[in-house]
Amino acid sequence: MQGKLRIVSACLIVCASLFAWADGAGAGGSKGAKSAPSVKLPGPAFVALETITPEHIRWHVRYLSHDLLEGRGTGQRGGDIAAEYIATQFAEYGLKPAGDHGTYMQKVPLVGITTLPETTFSLVPKKGETMNLKPLDEYVAYDQTQQAQSDVDADIVFVGYGIEAPEYGWDDYKGLDVRGKVLLMLVNEPPSDDPKFFKGKALTYYGRWTYKYEEAARKGAVGVILVHQTQMASYPWEVVRNSNSGEKSFLKLEGPALKVASWIHLDVATRLASASGMNLEKMLKDAQTKDFHPVSLGAKLKAHMVSKVRNFESNNVVAILPGADHKMADEAVMYTAHYDHFGVRPDMPGDNIFNGAEDNATGCGILLEVARAFGTAAQKPRRSIIFAAVTAEEQGLLGSEYLGKHPPIPAGKIALDLNYDDVKPLGAPEEVEVSGAERTDFYPSVQATAKEFRLAIRPDARPEAGHFYRSDHFSLARVGIPSFSINEGMKYKGHTEAWGLEQERDYVEKHYHQPSDEYHPEMDFVGDSAMARFGFALGWEAASLPKLVGWQKGDEFEAARTKSQ
Repeated sequence: MQGKLRIVSACLIVCASLFAWADGAGAGGSKGAKSAPSVKLPGPAFVALETITPEHIRWHVRYLSHDLLEGRGTGQRGGDIAAEYIATQFAEYGLKPAGDHGTYMQKVPLVGITTLPETTFSLVPKKGETMNLKPLDEYVAYDQTQQAQSDVDADIVFVGYGIEAPEYGWDDYKGLDVRGKVLLMLVNEPPSDDPKFFKGKALTYYGRWTYKYEEAARKGAVGVILVHQTQMASYPWEVVRNSNSGEKSFLKLEGPALKVASWIHLDVATRLASASGMNLEKMLKDAQTKDFHPVSLGAKLKAHMVSKVRNFESNNVVAILPGADHKMADEAVMYTAHYDHFGVRPDMPGDNIFNGAEDNATGCGILLEVARAFGTAAQKPRRSIIFAAVTAEEQGLLGSEYLGKHPPIPAGKIALDLNYDDVKPLGAPEEVEVSGAERTDFYPSVQATAKEFRLAIRPDARPEAGHFYRSDHFSLARVGIPSFSINEGMKYKGHTEAWGLEQERDYVEKHYHQPSDEYHPEMDFVGDSAMARFGFALGWEAASLPKLVGWQKGDEFEAARTKSQ
């Protein structure tokens, strides 16, 4: 009887503090909570949730983004140190290894491609002078065939957005045979306010550059040239340049690939169109209609791709907390965050370490803190809990793609993936973003939990940026696992929404994928801890439901879910 009273008392205390943390109060709790929340957590789970603190996350972020870890580059020394650090933390929390051969490490076979200075990239108009482009300033390019050398001398065809989407009645190719061609195309997708047409303002996977490369390769093209435009891409040229300089990693080749996968600066595209007797603005406008047909520019791409090819392995770090219910322990809830960033760029003057404090030492700090809370809880959830710190996200979601194809338990038995990526340490949030959660039948639980945490659910602040398709949860969704990321919204306690939007804008323009994404002592990790607690509560509930979480009927990932079960 006394034991039960102690549990009830602890639950009531922690219920009150749950509100306090949602309001951004410190560990001392809140005096304003008037009733216990209805989140379905047992007393020991509330006690474990209460131990999640901003300072625990802070110290993980400080270490993982320190110069000594050299930017946590994929396949580089700093990245390997980060993986070992995370594995050590998992072991300390009492989690069992879920990687290869009884270890915490899941080896991911990768191929590193470095485009060498001997590479040449020239646009040759039908009339006028050849445009010999300058690497990084005017173009970036990689050879996806994973060969040391490739040569391209091929006609350039403008294919609009490069999208074939029969469900929307859209086909930019119109049956054209593009084998052996180089395809000039736009990032993003046709603009729309109609949620039934490419989901309105929200970017679908058709708008992502990865889809465009994949579709062109499937159709036999030898190259793709993407036209960068800040408004369309949702990030400036500096992001393209920094993300595509130095070594870039790929999973080992399993299908068709492009000899030239490239971007060109908008100014270059304007000059190329003009030299081809065309107007880029008109081309952009024409591409926005269903009646668009591919247009040959009468120009060629002449490229001599010279690459350094390095076969290597990187690691996903995977641990599991076995479930308490023997009938459900073979099923699991998964938490993910990527630990990699861009490493060191020796050719860059000045500060050339891409520390990645916000992107994504914050997500790793949250992952580790949630893992610690689960691992040290006096009671375990019914289903198992998997924690995966994945590699090579910055290289194109490669670590999570490999994890999705080689999960520690079958994908059909994974109830949910909750992902953390770039959770800004800006103070106490009054909103939460869970874009994609509404696509699952778990959404009512998400809504109820957000209400208890006094967090308004904010629609994606920038749906046109396609964030759902740009983080690791997408790799798990592709194999059918209901997945979404948890992040703060734009409204923080003591600040206006405009302030939050300005912080986001400043970060994207000045720090995203830049060496200046560094740890600072004045960072406020209260919001990160609130997101950790929110995710802990969601994961525990998903691990306790009588049935596995599913996608909403008709969702694009429903078929993959059905196939995996």
